[in-house]
Amino acid sequence: MKALIVDDDLVLADVVSFTLRRAGFQVITAHDGQAALDTWQAESPDLIILDLNLPKLDGLSVCQRIRQQTDTPIIILSVRGEDDDVVRGLELGADDYIAKPFSPRQLVARAQAVLRRAGITPTTGPLVVGELTLDLARRELHRSGHLLAQLTPLECRLMEVLMLNSGHVLPADTLITQVWGPSGGDRTMLKQLVHRLRAKIEPDPSTPAYLETVPGVGYALVRRPSA
Repeated sequence: MKALIVDDDLVLADVVSFTLRRAGFQVITAHDGQAALDTWQAESPDLIILDLNLPKLDGLSVCQRIRQQTDTPIIILSVRGEDDDVVRGLELGADDYIAKPFSPRQLVARAQAVLRRAGITPTTGPLVVGELTLDLARRELHRSGHLLAQLTPLECRLMEVLMLNSGHVLPADTLITQVWGPSGGDRTMLKQLVHRLRAKIEPDPSTPAYLETVPGVGYALVRRPSA
């Protein structure tokens, strides 16, 4: 299931992307109206999350042009929550309208709802990055089809965040917030958690092949190709 996130606020686009990736979506992004149209035509997403205040071409125009050619579900996500904006967006063919700030759980629920109304069954499954597969329900990490490790809840949460952002360096503070919440952990606890996870998943924990440390920044999951 592929979702196109269109927002010129890069931080918010990252938040929405993380929310949908965690729900099992493949996510692509665009940060202006023209790029949104180009990406939509090239990628054929199953769902579009669309801001209204966009450079080059505003979100209402993007919505109108897409709706002239396809019935792809569109959710408008914008600070412009006045009645006129809501009505105009729905008149142009948007399937739903969510005002910022928003609840991530509500966004996922409404995304799944508009997909069901469009006759598309939302699917979620294990996270797969290269040769690694994470079964979130069982908290099991598999490598090339074989069970590699049974994870604790915290280890599973850390692995989930790293896999959702594979190939990208995540700052320590970001990982702490995602794993423990804004006031539930610290860098020492993160370091200990990384150490325990490496002991379970690395062929040689002293020379990590998967979980890379970037000194002074944070950690990254290295994507290794499937065998």
